[in-house]
Amino acid sequence: MSIELPQATGVFGEKPQITFPTGGAPEGLHVQVLSQGDGAEVAAGDNIVVHYLGQSWDGGVFDNSYDRGATIDFPIGIGAVIGGWDQGLVGQNIGSRLLLSIPPELGYGSRGVPQAGIGAGATLVFVVDIVGVD
Repeated sequence: MSIELPQATGVFGEKPQITFPTGGAPEGLHVQVLSQGDGAEVAAGDNIVVHYLGQSWDGGVFDNSYDRGATIDFPIGIGAVIGGWDQGLVGQNIGSRLLLSIPPELGYGSRGVPQAGIGAGATLVFVVDIVGVD
């Protein structure tokens, strides 16, 4: 049985829209390369620079950097961000656009982040553009 992941519109650097398939979220972490970059591979400990859009499975968008017009950067692969980002972004190439389906145990777990609109036990879906490392 194949896993059906959400679909994302747009190209690298452009704000995506996410369309969800019928049925529930899949178990586990799923990383789909929407467009492969030709830059260096991201390594654990790099300070990664990204644009992103985050949405709860079948829920609303809770955050995105495109509307702010500014990327964010953070250390990757060392526990500074949610586990799904640490596991899903390390080893990817700069210039890639990825879709990540992140289960609760690698996201915000049973507590969620209610003030951000992320419910308890939510599966998170991100489209991430890896702009660079610095």
